[in-house]
Amino acid sequence: MELNRLEQALHTARALVVADLAAGGVAEADVVSLVEDAVTHRRWWVEQWPEGAEFVAGLVAQDVQDALLERYGRWPLCPACSEEEEPHALDVEPELGPDPHWVCTKAAVAVAPVGALAEVPRR
Repeated sequence: MELNRLEQALHTARALVVADLAAGGVAEADVVSLVEDAVTHRRWWVEQWPEGAEFVAGLVAQDVQDALLERYGRWPLCPACSEEEEPHALDVEPELGPDPHWVCTKAAVAVAPVGALAEVPRR
């Protein structure tokens, strides 16, 4: 039963991050491969610490964000700040906790839960 809960957490994390990538128009095959890599890495992590299953979505989002920064640039760009400001990426908060959200640290606002960037109006 425990394994099913862990697998469900991993599948949910994958779906949430892919939804955010799709919302930003960057869900290309090579980018989705980064999600798969992150999920594979976090599978080992959550098997070692099953109590951390509720943290997996935020961790996968951060892993993908880091991988994208290294290969392509900042993601996701902040939709909350004005277009006149220098583009900047959102952060995941809490860094290690349940109910992860994309936040703009410049404006100090929560923009959307991880997986819900499609619901955020663009400026």
